[in-house]
Amino acid sequence: MQRVSKASVSVGDEVVGRIGRGLVVLVGVAGGDTERDAIYLADKIINLRIFADEASKFNLSALETKGEILIVSQFTLLADTRKGRRPSFEEAAPPDQAETLVSFFVGRVRESGLKVETGRFQKHMLVELHNDGPVTIALDSRDKFL
Repeated sequence: MQRVSKASVSVGDEVVGRIGRGLVVLVGVAGGDTERDAIYLADKIINLRIFADEASKFNLSALETKGEILIVSQFTLLADTRKGRRPSFEEAAPPDQAETLVSFFVGRVRESGLKVETGRFQKHMLVELHNDGPVTIALDSRDKFL
């Protein structure tokens, strides 16, 4: 996820999602991911304190700042580049499973009451964002068990 001052996602000439200050969340679904993973990540993202307070310290969450959230499905996050020069995407969930889980994740984030916009699943998208900081943080639901 990236903290942004503004962002948008387009499919062709159509802007399908646009936000102001908040977070761009790029979501990759691995085979074996479940609703439990989506719940963990949704709750972590809306409550992670990565927005500055009056003292310029990371003490505020998207929930506390009423940040807007743009969620974009991106299976290439599951790229395995350890062998050869072409990435493998074998760890990525099949499209039907991934789409169901991304939709569940989006619904869970929307339950927070924050403005949530999305890209379009399995479409070629152009994402434009103004990374604020820059602040970019990787989250992996597999880490919840550490």
